[in-house]
Amino acid sequence: MKTESLLAQTKRRLRQFDLKVRKGLGQHFLIDGDVLELITSAAELASTDVIMEVGPGLGILTKELARQAGWVVAVELDSKLAVTLERTLASFGNVSIINKDVLQVDPDDLLQEQKTRFPPVINSPFSYKVVANLPYYITSPVLRHFLEALVKPQIMVVMVQKEVAEAIVAEPGRMSVLSISVQFYGEPRIISYVPARCFYPAPEVDSAILRIDLYSQPAVAVTDERGFINLVQAGFSASRKQIVNSLAQGLGLLKAEVLPLLEKADIAPRRRAETLALEEWARLWQVFTREGK
Repeated sequence: MKTESLLAQTKRRLRQFDLKVRKGLGQHFLIDGDVLELITSAAELASTDVIMEVGPGLGILTKELARQAGWVVAVELDSKLAVTLERTLASFGNVSIINKDVLQVDPDDLLQEQKTRFPPVINSPFSYKVVANLPYYITSPVLRHFLEALVKPQIMVVMVQKEVAEAIVAEPGRMSVLSISVQFYGEPRIISYVPARCFYPAPEVDSAILRIDLYSQPAVAVTDERGFINLVQAGFSASRKQIVNSLAQGLGLLKAEVLPLLEKADIAPRRRAETLALEEWARLWQVFTREGK
């Protein structure tokens, strides 16, 4: 008997539950089994794992996660999809469907709520992995939401837009606020590129599977993580300007005030923000903090 393709399953499910694809919510459903396997393989799933999935959609990935992990907490914003998931995943006893906006949900609170349902094999209920096919429009906010959370995931395996994945793994010379804010918390690497044809409906751009291994401590020692990121954002506030000018503009300081601070941090004022390495930003933050800026 021929196995129904993921595309056929997806179309059937949409018809069965009278669902319309909501492009405004970035809904593009994965229909490639090989890509599904790449995602689950990259997540190194085990029966002791708690998985948090963002935007489970029709539950194609959710089923695979449930088959291999200890428990899956799937957070779905679309209420019609959430109801559909409750019905189609009813045979799995290790899945929670949470109909909420993930950006309004604290991971720690969610794990606290769910932990009594976890099987005994899960002996670390607050250790979890994030696995998700992320809607493009909320990629950066979702990454920051988990990276900056009090209780952070061990790893994140996420499908993102190809250009975003490449920006995240960039090295000095091509850095951005996004690459620095991710590399501050963990080591990102691209697992594989995924063509647009692997989704229904096909998006206008290709994607990539990105894995982020989170550090136990941030990559550089700063005492105020939020303040550090604010400094980085200020440094990128004026694109393609010299760092002395963009910092002055971003922080509302005079150029004459910024110059000696850059000198103390041993950073040439003519450089551009995208050329600075994480360690240099940390050095700059330490100087700014010491000088009370």
